[in-house]
Amino acid sequence: MTDLTDFQKRFLLGSQGQTLYTQKEFEEALTQAKAEIMAIAIQTSKQAIMIERDACAELVNKLADDEDEGETCTALRNAAEAIRNRIPSQRQ
Repeated sequence: MTDLTDFQKRFLLGSQGQTLYTQKEFEEALTQAKAEIMAIAIQTSKQAIMIERDACAELVNKLADDEDEGETCTALRNAAEAIRNRIPSQRQ
């Protein structure tokens, strides 16, 4: 199927004042929309992972608070920090 010329588009639309898009234009717009949706989905997933990671680290910090100062307390605090910084590039 071939694309319509501007003249053909105007002729087909008459005086309705609507815009007619070709299949190619529609597919390009659809591809763009899909890419934007995927980008938002990826960003949202990353944020959800960071929220969960922070919650886990906070839980480990609370366990460290229950311990007397010492090796176990230090190890728990180090573990909490390691959880938060597991993928440093995600912390922005």
